[in-house]
Amino acid sequence: QVQLVESGGGSVQAGGSLRLSCAVSGNIFSRYCMGWFRQAPGEEREGVATINPDGITAYADSVKGRFTIFRDGTVNSLDFYLRMNELKPEDTGTYYCAARSARDGGCWLLYSHVYNYWGQGTQVTVSS
Repeated sequence: QVQLVESGGGSVQAGGSLRLSCAVSGNIFSRYCMGWFRQAPGEEREGVATINPDGITAYADSVKGRFTIFRDGTVNSLDFYLRMNELKPEDTGTYYCAARSARDGGCWLLYSHVYNYWGQGTQVTVSS
């Protein structure tokens, strides 16, 4: 079991950049799929990016080339991040980091319902 806490949200103008952080604590010695998801008001939660224990990543088409998910990389740390460049107003929403066991594979899946550990969310607002 792990606990996740997001930080780094804020308000930026279109074309700007932000970096979101997800601090992971708890059982950090298991292997997890990690992901970033977002939810706009009145919309369903959607997958943005995922990363598997070996660093292989997957992205939603809407963010490819603009967003990068990456791990802390230090020993005994599962912290991970989302670098967001060339932000657009349609990127506005609450961003959540999430984790699930990697035992069953499929870390490339961008489906929120397969993730069982969630952070509290951080707001990202992009103005035009």
